[in-house]
Amino acid sequence: MPDAPEPLDEMVDGRGGVRPHWRHMLGILGGMGEGVLAERARRLDRAFEDEGMAGVLPGARREAAWRCDPLPLVLPAAEFAALEAGIAQRARLLEAMLGDLYGPQALLVEGLVPPELVFPNPAFMRPCRREGMAPAAPMLHLYAADLLRGPDGQWRVLADRTTAPAGLGMARENRRLLGRVMPEAFRGAQVRSMRPFFDVWQDALQRLAPPERSDPAIALLTRGTHHPRWFEDMLLSRELSCALVECGDLSVRGGALHLKTLQGLQRVDVLLSRLEGTALDPLETAEAGTSGVPGLLDAARGGAVRILNAPGAGLAEAPALAAFLPSLAQRLLGEALLLPSVETLWLGDPAARARVAQEEGWRVRSATDGAAPAPLPLDAWAHAISAESRPGAHAATRLPVASLVPCVVGDVLEPRPLALRVFAIFDGAGWRVLPGGLARIGDAESLGGALPTRGLSKDVWVLAEEGEDIIGPAAMQFPPLPIRRQSGALPSRVADNLFWLGRYTERLERAARLVRATQARISRGVVLPREAAEVAALARCLAQAGFAGAEEALGSAAAQSLPGIIAAEMREGGTMPALADRIATLTAMVRDRLTADMHATFTLTLRTARAEMAQAGDGLEAISRAMISVLRFATAVAGVAAESMVRGGAWLFLDLGRRIERAQAIAHEVGFALDQPPGRIEGGLRLILELCDSVITYRSRYLTILQPAPALDLVLADDSNPRALAFQLGAIRRGLAEVAGTEDRALPEEAAALLAEVDALMAHVLASPDQAVAAAGLPPRLEDMAGRIAALSDAVTRRYFALLPAAQTLGIEGAAPALRGAA
Repeated sequence: MPDAPEPLDEMVDGRGGVRPHWRHMLGILGGMGEGVLAERARRLDRAFEDEGMAGVLPGARREAAWRCDPLPLVLPAAEFAALEAGIAQRARLLEAMLGDLYGPQALLVEGLVPPELVFPNPAFMRPCRREGMAPAAPMLHLYAADLLRGPDGQWRVLADRTTAPAGLGMARENRRLLGRVMPEAFRGAQVRSMRPFFDVWQDALQRLAPPERSDPAIALLTRGTHHPRWFEDMLLSRELSCALVECGDLSVRGGALHLKTLQGLQRVDVLLSRLEGTALDPLETAEAGTSGVPGLLDAARGGAVRILNAPGAGLAEAPALAAFLPSLAQRLLGEALLLPSVETLWLGDPAARARVAQEEGWRVRSATDGAAPAPLPLDAWAHAISAESRPGAHAATRLPVASLVPCVVGDVLEPRPLALRVFAIFDGAGWRVLPGGLARIGDAESLGGALPTRGLSKDVWVLAEEGEDIIGPAAMQFPPLPIRRQSGALPSRVADNLFWLGRYTERLERAARLVRATQARISRGVVLPREAAEVAALARCLAQAGFAGAEEALGSAAAQSLPGIIAAEMREGGTMPALADRIATLTAMVRDRLTADMHATFTLTLRTARAEMAQAGDGLEAISRAMISVLRFATAVAGVAAESMVRGGAWLFLDLGRRIERAQAIAHEVGFALDQPPGRIEGGLRLILELCDSVITYRSRYLTILQPAPALDLVLADDSNPRALAFQLGAIRRGLAEVAGTEDRALPEEAAALLAEVDALMAHVLASPDQAVAAAGLPPRLEDMAGRIAALSDAVTRRYFALLPAAQTLGIEGAAPALRGAA
């Protein structure tokens, strides 16, 4: 057996010298002190954890994170120009091949493509066939190729990606974070920018809309927040300024595709899909199951919406087609193939099977599944063939020895195998290749198959030639846009998530305030007689907030039992960690609505609070100190909402969630505090002023005299107090009125009725000859108000999130709260 060829080193030539395009980078590295490069690598990892693929809380989804090596892959201008020409030609070739296979199928008739690679292929979508003619519009819009460089220095295509190529968002994120962590590396280096590529792409998407649409709507269809690629989809939607949607957000009505928003249906003209074509429409493909958008393919056939890439384009990813591309290039383009594939044979050909049996080094894979794992050794294939007797279902590949590139490992550089994913888009006139890409680290076998959800990557630098001009897209002419200040142009799913983010944030803050108030009263170990009623009310509040067993901790035993109950709810699986985890999940689900600074404020403060809760142990005093971090997190959320969010749909529903949750909590807490004999009402008044964070305001107004009417006015009816019930109900009424407009007044009117009930409560107390007796009689009315606020929340869910018409909600106002809200 001959010795395997030595892999090519990307940095060093065959004579031991440094390649010219690496000299600038080596100069930068030489100027760094000892340990600086390793420290930059750690900073880059932290940046990805804080802003990228890692979860909000420590350890959450971190296994799905990509890492970026601080050393980029550097490509000289001339080398990239050759790659650019090869990628563009290959994209034109695959487009022509797809146009024939979904149209006249002359290639099948002429024997240039075996039918076994088309008709049994799951990616071949018969609903997309156009008998006797080619498709009216190109099937490919976005194309990517996985490349390996062999020992001879030649780049070869390992795989073609034509369904929904992943990695573009990560390539953009690598460049952004590397520029922040290692800015000195970019100084003096003539690195071509990626920005013009995304400008051209955004412009091309606008041009693909139906001509009659003067202001086309573009949407990016993602698999959902649960999918490992969601973060990248979110990045792409931001780069392209298009709506990020899921299948459940879309509906086909009247032959056109629409986005379901709070203000009704909005037309979608161009859909950049990140799903496989077989998952798009359950009415036409069994593989879609219950997912997808019913009627979507029919809307696309009618020309009402453009789907990119076109459903069925994944057929071109079949690995065995690489064996036929040289002849197809001559037949379809009249050109020789510029960028060859790795050596590939289709095993449906007897000559190919004989060659594979005689030669070493071949590995076997599926002939049609381009996303399958790495190729198998020959002996594993032979066993499969003997069991199946279907050699045409397999292809043989001879993988080259991948080139090596230096990577930072600890404090040293180590050579690692490299694969390069290059991207191109069709701008309407030709193919535009991204000046960069996603470089992946791993051996040739592990680099085959679909892009994994974790691993080490590199930024890819394409050097510009001296004096090279950067040409952007030609400006499109659009009519003047009307001014829009809509509050309801928000997908219902997003509004739902923001609403519950606000509610769970308030729940966490409320629980923290209750814990601190309880600790202040039982820390001595003995509950004083005048504090017993306050502790009893707090125990009821804690029980209502989810602290199991708190309501039974009454009387003199409260000081002994409540610390253990509170400590249990701080441990993993308890109420407080569960609330923090739910907030983390919701924050990730609305990540596309938060700027980087807003997201960092949410995540870093929540991580700190979560960590301090975990470290507090069972000591009530330490737990109380940890609650300060929880209150800081809630304050940070409120500050971000107040100062960094436009008063549109996103802010409205985040604020609605906070106000409804706080209003319900105030009604419960004031009712619990007042539920005692009139002679002991003073302790209840002190407690509600503390829980509503209104002690200082009361003292500044009334000094030390504590009476029911002034105290209740401050926490119930004072609409200038952001901790008062009237303030919450007023904000709820205004928010619902803005979302509903003039068409649906039922919900704002219910909020107004609740506000009038608060005024009635205060009028009752003020008119009573004994205010203490009147205050002690309020709990049933306050409990009824809490129930009405819960019913209002349910009505908001049905009206704006479930999108049920009003006729379907009659007679169910008293239904139990939704399970989601009962946590």
